[in-house]
Parts: sequence; C-alpha cells; structure tokens
Amino acid sequence: MNRSGAALGPLLSEEQFDCSRDMLVVVDDFALPLGRFRLRARGSAGGHNGLRSIEDRLGSQDYARLRIGVGPVPNGEDPADFVLSPFAQSEIDAVAELLPTMADAVECWIAEGIEIAMNQFNRQGPQSD
Repeated sequence: MNRSGAALGPLLSEEQFDCSRDMLVVVDDFALPLGRFRLRARGSAGGHNGLRSIEDRLGSQDYARLRIGVGPVPNGEDPADFVLSPFAQSEIDAVAELLPTMADAVECWIAEGIEIAMNQFNRQGPQSD
C-alpha cells in the first residue's frame, strides 16, 4: 500500500488517461469514523503513505478518492499498527453495511463525475439515511 504509485506506470503511459477524470483511489482513513465514507475530488495525502506515493508518481493531488472510515485511532496506539490490525466482527459488519451505498457512489462517479457523486453521497449523519 505504501508504494501504490508504482502501479500507475501502465496507466500513465496511456495517451488518453487523465488522472483527475479516470482514477478513483479507494483508501482507509482513520480521521473518519468507522461506518462512514467520503468522496473527494483532490487533496493532500494527509499523512497517508499510499496517497503520498500516488501523488509523488503523478506529480499532482488532482485525483478522486473514496475515503473509508476506520477510525478513530485509540489513544496511545500507533496509527500504522491500528490500520494494519484485523477488524473485529462488529467492525466488519459496519463496513459491510456501507458496501451497497459505496457501490452506488462509485457507479455515480463513473456515470456523472466526482462533483455530482460528492454532492449526492457526502452528507452529514449516518450514510444509510
């Protein structure tokens, strides 16, 4: 995951590829609570090594992301250890509940673009509302 940018080589050699239009990166995010997700059109890596690798490879922060909440990190726990630890069954269930809505969000991104998908799926409160 920390070297995600290396996987972009074949895409970047495609003349038609536009990372700001054609790429959606799915990433864990401990700044979001478990059971939430957010779409973003661009932005900094925010300390996420996988996103930093992608930004370094692209030379840009202009690519869409689907951030899936896994947080918060418990007090005193190393964030890297936290995100690499296995989910408890209740956490698996919480993420599984998001899958249909996240799939709809990805389909919307494909059909309508990131701005419309963000407007439709990024909202306050539980994602299932």
